[in-house]
Amino acid sequence: MALPRLAGAQTAARRLAGVFPIGFTPVNAQNQVDYDGLAAQVQFCRRGGVHGLAWPQIASGWTTLTEDERMHGAETLVSAARGGATAIVIGVQSRTADFSETERYARHAEKLGADAVICIAPPGVTAASQMLPFYQRLGKVTSLPLFAQTGGDFSIDLIVEMFDTIPTFRYVKDEAGEPLERVTEIRGRTNNQLQCFSGKGVTTMITEMERGFVGHCPFVSLADLYASAYDSYHAGKLRDAFDQFGRIEAASSMFPQSDVDVLIARRVFRPGTTTRVAPPAPGADTQRRKTMSPEEISRHLDIYLKPYLRA
Repeated sequence: MALPRLAGAQTAARRLAGVFPIGFTPVNAQNQVDYDGLAAQVQFCRRGGVHGLAWPQIASGWTTLTEDERMHGAETLVSAARGGATAIVIGVQSRTADFSETERYARHAEKLGADAVICIAPPGVTAASQMLPFYQRLGKVTSLPLFAQTGGDFSIDLIVEMFDTIPTFRYVKDEAGEPLERVTEIRGRTNNQLQCFSGKGVTTMITEMERGFVGHCPFVSLADLYASAYDSYHAGKLRDAFDQFGRIEAASSMFPQSDVDVLIARRVFRPGTTTRVAPPAPGADTQRRKTMSPEEISRHLDIYLKPYLRA
């Protein structure tokens, strides 16, 4: 029997909306997680008026992290965000589909005071008949708002059934199929109560906002510019938002936002910092786009974007 739809399932929590970049996992020359670098990303987001940050997810190289690294990382992020307006969403998926591990991450996030948890479907679990009970079980672990990250064949029917039966499930980061084509149906079938976030690099942000996405998950690198575009759009300054997003797209044609050197150039990470990267999927294109040095990136930021950078 479906549970009633609750417009304010997280009564004590704030509504989550805006730009929520996926945090990098910075590491030093010994491949040790740089927790100061993790905290620096939160501080960068706070300075730039960025609405939230999620970690660890795909762009964080989450499959390379140990449980201790994830626990310590979550503590670092929540502590760095305390007292500010930047919300923290903690990833709780297990790379071995071990629900007890997922449960530990979720309970830890709640104890720390995170604003929400997000979970990618367990590896090897693709059928709706398996995913539905998994997310229903996860939704009972804590009272935190639950994001589901979709992908592959994650159907709208499954999303709606999850919404109907999991009171804490009020956010979805939709990366299955063509999200721009799915969002209208998702919103309609959930009475506009399921809040849709975008991913896939947020390369269609203006159209996403026009169609009703309430949140966007780019890389951290230019998150303050994304936040500025979001704020302008939702203040009714549509052309300003369009122009700001155009600047993001122009910058992305010069250097990839996925490159850690952008945050080195912006003095968020120490020189020499690298990041944890998940192993490529079988058959994936492993060629990397040639990029610029941090010094070159810094010069281009100064020339083209300096008046618009908020962090």
